[in-house]
Amino acid sequence: MIAHLPILQVIIPLMAAPLCLLLRHPKLVWLFSLLASGLAFIVSILLLQQVMTSGVISYEFGGWEAPWGIEYRIDKLNAFLLLIISAISTVVLIAAQTSIEKEIPKEKHTLFYVLYLLSLTGMLGIVSTGDAFNVFVFLEISSLSAYALIALGNDRRALWASFQYLIMGTIGATFILIGIGLMYQMTGTLNMEDLSQRLPEVEQTRTVFTAFVFVIVGVCLKLALFPLHLWLPNAYAYAPSIVTAFLAATATKVAIYLLIRFTFTVFGFSFSFATLPLETLFLLLGLVGIFVASSVAIYQKNVKHIFAYSSIAQVGYIIVGLSTGTVMGLTATLLHMFNHALMKGAIFLALGAVVYRLGNIQLSSFHGLGRQMPLTMAAIVVGGLSLIGVPLTVGFISKWYLLTALLEKGWWPVAILILLGSLLAVIYVWRIIEVAYFKAPLVGKTPVKEAPLLFIIPIWTLIIANIYFGIDTRLSVQVAQSAAQSLFGVSP
Repeated sequence: MIAHLPILQVIIPLMAAPLCLLLRHPKLVWLFSLLASGLAFIVSILLLQQVMTSGVISYEFGGWEAPWGIEYRIDKLNAFLLLIISAISTVVLIAAQTSIEKEIPKEKHTLFYVLYLLSLTGMLGIVSTGDAFNVFVFLEISSLSAYALIALGNDRRALWASFQYLIMGTIGATFILIGIGLMYQMTGTLNMEDLSQRLPEVEQTRTVFTAFVFVIVGVCLKLALFPLHLWLPNAYAYAPSIVTAFLAATATKVAIYLLIRFTFTVFGFSFSFATLPLETLFLLLGLVGIFVASSVAIYQKNVKHIFAYSSIAQVGYIIVGLSTGTVMGLTATLLHMFNHALMKGAIFLALGAVVYRLGNIQLSSFHGLGRQMPLTMAAIVVGGLSLIGVPLTVGFISKWYLLTALLEKGWWPVAILILLGSLLAVIYVWRIIEVAYFKAPLVGKTPVKEAPLLFIIPIWTLIIANIYFGIDTRLSVQVAQSAAQSLFGVSP
């Protein structure tokens, strides 16, 4: 069984998805989905342990040796991502049954779990596979189910948000497919490890340059890098809350993984950062994204919109770390991927609890909510402090490593800009705190109860993780650092 862990990671949720249709009772479907996601989480832990102790795992399908056959290749980078995705999926699913009662029509509940598990399968498949074409296949599985998940809600604006995402996502996936096709034309292989060995022989050709550009632009569309972010704010704001919590914590991380995988492993660091000006491009787009998205977030009236624009800014921080082209910068990037998943998972789950009680997520409805829903609002405050980068939270660890990488590179003006960007986060987080804690509840408004226990448990699981990994960084930093060193070919 241990030998088959890489395929079990993907097969478990994939097989569970259609089996959900056989279970008639919504509670049974929920428990079955939670079990499938939980098993995927356990597998991801075992894979990470195995990779950290024994090195890269290569799993060949049907006895066909790579590159002739399809291979799943698990190294420190994707083992780390598998852990993030499966952990967030499992924690979010705990609150799913309660959350969708108010936001998704009852007859669509089973469909929700089917789509959720398919989206999870797609993400795990993208990260696990060592085959470039399989990346596209799993990308489509994940994306198509995500479009449908966003459109499931009662809010009609979710349909337009889903359509926007579908158009932008399809363009991104098409670009990636064209890039993969051009690489295949030049090398005759789709195996990523094989591509990394064959591409250097033809890397100065126009076809490889074109393939690189298509792949990078396609992936940047998927990860919502400014200015290719237009699909994200409405998708997060109008999707059912449980969908927002899942996608915000995982989807962009998978796209960033692809960006790292293609630039460092497939095309190679020297081609990606030396032959082409990726360093300058990523640095500029990352910084502009931080300031523009954070500034827009300050003026939003819908709280989901505030944190959606915040996610675009956080992608900017991740890309700035990547732009340094150093081990420390890549460590900061991988660390923030992990930490941001914890922050945004907690915040959007807490917002789901607010929607469950209030029926809306407008900032004007938050008056006095700090006293009426103390546990839920406390979670939003801690998540907000983590976004700012306050000490004893995971956000501080991310910012610390990012600033260290920038100063190590000699980019002190960029480090100052990063600190200024964090001050903008103080403003939009304070707006929520001010309304919730310093304004009285609206006159004539019915008192609001605290969120149900099935919301509080997953919310505070992630909040405690925010604080724990902000104090004890051994696991997150060790894995991120080890993965970064292996991508640069540096011995630990």
